[in-house]
Amino acid sequence: MMGRKLSRSPGATLLPPAAPLRGGAPRKEDDVTGTFDFGSYRTGRRALGKAALGSLLASPALLGRKAWAQEVIKLGFNGDLSASPSAQSGRAAVVGIQAALEDLEKEGGVLGRRLSLTIRDDLSQPPKSIQNMSDLIDNEKVAAVLGPTNSGNALAWRHIPNQKRIPVMGCIGSATDITKPVRTGADNYMFRVGSVDRTQVVSLMAYAKKNPRTGKIGFLTETTGYGQGGLKDLQEVAEAQGLTAVASEKFNVNDTDMTSQLAKLRSAGVETALVWAQGTPIGQLMRSMDKIGYFPIVLTSWAADNLSFINASGPQLAEKPIFLRTVSEDRTPHQQAFFDRIRPRLDADSAFSFAVHGYDGTMLLARAMQQAGSTDGASVRAALEDLRGTLQGYAKTYERPFSKTEHEALTAADQRWTCWRNGKLAAFSDDVVAGLQPGDFKG
Repeated sequence: MMGRKLSRSPGATLLPPAAPLRGGAPRKEDDVTGTFDFGSYRTGRRALGKAALGSLLASPALLGRKAWAQEVIKLGFNGDLSASPSAQSGRAAVVGIQAALEDLEKEGGVLGRRLSLTIRDDLSQPPKSIQNMSDLIDNEKVAAVLGPTNSGNALAWRHIPNQKRIPVMGCIGSATDITKPVRTGADNYMFRVGSVDRTQVVSLMAYAKKNPRTGKIGFLTETTGYGQGGLKDLQEVAEAQGLTAVASEKFNVNDTDMTSQLAKLRSAGVETALVWAQGTPIGQLMRSMDKIGYFPIVLTSWAADNLSFINASGPQLAEKPIFLRTVSEDRTPHQQAFFDRIRPRLDADSAFSFAVHGYDGTMLLARAMQQAGSTDGASVRAALEDLRGTLQGYAKTYERPFSKTEHEALTAADQRWTCWRNGKLAAFSDDVVAGLQPGDFKG
C-alpha cells in the first residue's frame, strides 16, 4: 500500500516514523504530535521505505502551538514498529497514544502545557531498545515513556528508568516481571496498562485443570525473553494447580517447521498444549500440526490475536487456539465509538486492544501529572500509586488502579476469552469457561 508523499504546510506537524529504517542516530523531527499515518508501515519489512511513512496534521488546535512551544511536556515511545511479529501491536499503541494526545490538546493540555510524543523504533533489538531509552531520557528529556512492544526489551532496560526516576507505562509487552522491582525494596517506576502473562497463564491453566478433555499437558515456547518468561510462568502455575507437563519443547521465533517438537509431544501423549510465543510462530505451529495431523487442544498467549498469527496460520487453522485478551469483540458503545474513530489508522481490527492500552496509559499518566502538579518523575510515580477519583478509559473505568506494591492496572477480571471465527476475532465460551469459579484461579 503506497503512502502519501511528505510535505509541509504552515503550522502543520510532520509525523515521520520513529527512527531511520536502517539504523543510525534518531532524528530530531521524530518529535511528533497528531496523527501518525502507518499506511505503508505494515507488518513485514518489504513494504518499508517504498513510500512516505508520515502524514501532516493541520488542525486548529495545533496551528497556535508556537505560543506555548517552550512549555511542551515530552512523552516518549520506545518499541518495535517494523521488525518482529508483534510490530503491528507497537504501531497500534502509537495510534492510541496519539488519539489521547489529541483529546488532551482539546482540553488545554496538562498543567496548561501541550504534550508531544517522541517515537523511537527499537527494531525488536535489545541493544537498540537500550540505546533508545537512554536517548529519550538523557537527550530528549521526556517526562515519561510508553512501550515497549517486546517483553525482552523491557526486561533489558528497566533498570534505566528506575535509576533515573522516569515513569514508564507499559502497554504491549506482557512479561510478568516487567513491573516487578528489580530487587526487594528497589525503586520501581514501571507501570502497565495491558495484559500480564502470569494472569493469562493462571486463567488458561484453570481451564486446563477444569476441562475433562485435557488429558496430559505439554508446553511449547519460543526461545525469546517473552517465550522463556512465559515458560517460567507455565511451570510455576502448573505446579500450583497440581498439573505436570509430560513434555516441554522450544522453537525459534523465525522457525517455520515445528514438526519435530510436535512429534515429541505426540509421543508423550500430550492432549493439551500450552503455547507461549508471538503471533507468527504460533501460526507456523498450527501449520506444522496440520502437516502431521496432530491437533491437541491449544491454549495460547494473547499474541494469537495479532494479524501476523492469522496471516501465518490461515483462517481455518486460526480457529483452533483459545486465548485471552483485554478487550472483547462484543464492544460497548463507548469502545465502539473509539474503534470507529481510529480504525482507519490501524493495520487490523485485532490491533484495537493495543490502541486502547496506549490511550488509557497516556490518560493515566496525564491524570497523575495533573494531580502531582508537576512532571517530576518521583512526584508522578507517587501520584500514580495513589491516583484519586475515577477515570473512564476504554479498557475499563479506573479507580485507584495502582498502589505502592501493585503496578498493574488490569487484573484477571479484565481478561476476555477469545478465539478466531470466520477470519475475525470472536468471544469464546463453552461449558468449561462458564463453570470456572474464583477458587479455580491459582498461581
